[in-house]
Amino acid sequence: MLIVACFALAMLGSLAFALCYGFDLGSEALGASIGGAFAFVGLGLAVWSQMIENREPDYVEERAIGPSPTEKWQTFEKALTTQPVPRVKVLWGMLGMSVGSIGLAALFPLRSMFPREGLNPQQVLEHTRWKAGQALITEEGERIKPDDLDYGSVLTAYPAGVIPANVDEAEYNADAVTLLIRVQPELLKLPAHRKAWVIDGVVGYSKLCTHAGCPVGLYADQYAQLLCPCHHSIFDVLHGAVPVDGPAPRPLPQLPLTTDSEGYLVALGDFTAPTGAAWWGFQP
Repeated sequence: MLIVACFALAMLGSLAFALCYGFDLGSEALGASIGGAFAFVGLGLAVWSQMIENREPDYVEERAIGPSPTEKWQTFEKALTTQPVPRVKVLWGMLGMSVGSIGLAALFPLRSMFPREGLNPQQVLEHTRWKAGQALITEEGERIKPDDLDYGSVLTAYPAGVIPANVDEAEYNADAVTLLIRVQPELLKLPAHRKAWVIDGVVGYSKLCTHAGCPVGLYADQYAQLLCPCHHSIFDVLHGAVPVDGPAPRPLPQLPLTTDSEGYLVALGDFTAPTGAAWWGFQP
């Protein structure tokens, strides 16, 4: 019974892994469930091996010379032929089902190889949740107007629909977090096509440093520069957030902005480039 229970628990672990992956419960839950499945398979095999190993000394039954009595022979023959459920077959069947369930559970991560929201895996890395017409909101979920920012001030914005207070949701959409900075419009030195993306001096850049993905949260208004506190990359806000110091290899991607009919800031589309640290599929 112990062996059967171990194999049954292994199947439950495989099922738990599939559910954890489907509900995105995190790497800890995934590791615990699939690790438990393997552990119970191993435990079942270990107990099984102990049961089939012969640890008793050889034993010779004393018997009289001549044929066995008819009654004893019939009893022996009945014991060989009337076993209702072969236990070994049950154990092999349970072992096969437990190993098979682990194999099926391993197929679930293949879901990540298929398009999510119409994007293939490479596009998922290159794009964020920002879409044309997507409203910008504060951490409290409030809509944002250009006049909500004073000149020289900075505000962190999120795409509408993301609740920053929800840790899991915020982490899932961390690549979309945007810094809104208001400067004097005449001081901006942006390419001509990007100037239209600045509303009343409010310009939006990705908050993720292009070196290692740290949050760029320090702004020096006197120099119009953003500083990454992790490795001290410095970005020139007036010149398209190009790096002027530190290890960052490329500018902070800019978010194209406009306003809706009520004067609230909305995105014209996604960032101008992939956000965060440079990766093998993107050439700056």
